[in-house]
Amino acid sequence: MLAHLHKRHIVAKPGFNRWWIAPASVFIHLCIGSVYAWSMFNPSLIKQLGVVASAADDWHFSSVIWIFSTAIVFLGLAAAIGGKWLEQVGPRATGFLAACLWGGGFLISSLGLYLHELWLIYLGYGVIGGCGLGLAYVTPVSTLIRWFPDRRGMATGIAIMGFGGGAIIGAPLKGYLLALFYEAPTYLGKATDLALITENGRRFVEMAGDKVEVVVATAKDMATMPLLGPEGVYVVGSGSTGAASVFLTLGIVYFVVMVIAAFSFRVPPADWKPAGWNPDPNKKAAKSLITQNHVHIDQALKTPQLYQLWIMLCFNVTAGIGVIGVAKTMITDIFGPSLPSIVDAGFAATYVLMISVFNMAGRFFWSSMSDYIGRQTTYTIFFMLGALLYLSIPFIAMQASINPAVVWLILFYGVTMLIFTMYGGGFATIPAYLADIFGTLHVGGIHGRLLTAWSVAGILGPVLLTHLREQSIYKAIHNLANTVDPNVFLSRFGAPITELDTLIQTSTVSIASLMEIVPAGTMDPTPSLYNTTMYVMASLLIVALISNRMMRPVHTHHHVQNSHSHWWQKQKENKAGSTTAE
Repeated sequence: MLAHLHKRHIVAKPGFNRWWIAPASVFIHLCIGSVYAWSMFNPSLIKQLGVVASAADDWHFSSVIWIFSTAIVFLGLAAAIGGKWLEQVGPRATGFLAACLWGGGFLISSLGLYLHELWLIYLGYGVIGGCGLGLAYVTPVSTLIRWFPDRRGMATGIAIMGFGGGAIIGAPLKGYLLALFYEAPTYLGKATDLALITENGRRFVEMAGDKVEVVVATAKDMATMPLLGPEGVYVVGSGSTGAASVFLTLGIVYFVVMVIAAFSFRVPPADWKPAGWNPDPNKKAAKSLITQNHVHIDQALKTPQLYQLWIMLCFNVTAGIGVIGVAKTMITDIFGPSLPSIVDAGFAATYVLMISVFNMAGRFFWSSMSDYIGRQTTYTIFFMLGALLYLSIPFIAMQASINPAVVWLILFYGVTMLIFTMYGGGFATIPAYLADIFGTLHVGGIHGRLLTAWSVAGILGPVLLTHLREQSIYKAIHNLANTVDPNVFLSRFGAPITELDTLIQTSTVSIASLMEIVPAGTMDPTPSLYNTTMYVMASLLIVALISNRMMRPVHTHHHVQNSHSHWWQKQKENKAGSTTAE
């Protein structure tokens, strides 16, 4: 089957409109970009059995949170390994395989939800689906770069813009489907009207001589359900979150859309150039590091340029995740206490949506801009301006605490949104930067290997973020506790202040609870919890800046002698032989 999808069978005929490749690329990235909306599934996964509240045998949040990270890790690994295969067989074969893996991953995950086997979800969505992500990510990018040698930045921006927009479409789509397939569990009545039995932490109600496991849902629990219902006691395993059906539906839809898009791919003939495009090699090379030579995928590993670009991508993504991971919490912590009438739950939800919008817009804007100002200059802006923006967040937070005003909220909103545009722009511009440095012969495979930086950042970012924030919280609690009268502390928490660390671990003591008993005039440290994180992220961007400014053209001894691939050369020889025979 894959042999018939080989690139030798999909060489475009004269007159083919290269713009047909763009929508196919966007649709593939829209499908896989829904990975950014993974968090929509988390509430359902931890309530698969209880539906309205977590049951004893339901998965914990700490057990499902790493499914997304697993998918990102395998995205990088699959792109690194499969990128070379992409160059050999072409975009249609890899696009079709990506559709099978991504769609198939959803189907396996659906089975895992139905059987309540978490390992199947990790296997399906995380491993198999993640491999599909990697192949589907690099395939359109590699294809578009070859069709748009005159506008490499714009071309990569088109495809990767779709990846950023996947969450904008994916989040409401998943929300709609979860509501559509949701089935409320059996309601038994209010907790005060039933004789509840507790055994080993589980709740039961005796019915007809049998004990039935139940969950007790609060009014807050029921307010989050797709269908409103009364608070009280519900039978475990009697309803459905709808997640299994959603995974099944999306798996089929994504497979169909991606297969249609993959079969729309064509590759340009050998030596093809856009009509009227005659680049000046010397001028471009001097201005923006654009080479007219090519570097083999394996030889690229021996160049310092690849590792410089790896550092740039890894640190840019790590820093971006550092803000995205806490964006909703951060804006609520900083401005919620001082501007509660503005920064409420609805404002925070809209803020998260705008993150996706600016992330997507930045992918197209910055990558297109790089065609005019050069890739190195574009990344210099990312890292210099980005570091300043990260450093400004602690200042804004402090000013908002001292003098609450809407102007600080507006400034914070603008700063973070600009950060998100550069986060997306970094993803979109890196393939064009690779093509400039290493040529287009193996750009898809080299891009795939570079995406291992994304895999590392996908782990490094959350781990670094969690560690730094926990340290800040721990320090803030200790500082506040030192201002509290020991007798007041003992009366409030039922334990002496010497047991503070134990009380922190059991969540008995928090910043909020301490703020109720601290001396009047004590400043709430919550807005400053992110200061250390922002300083570290700015430092990472400075390192990335140095790596970018040290970029130089690849040494000539790394260049391949023949600027065309072995396959194209063989095609020429075969064609010449056929002409001679005639």
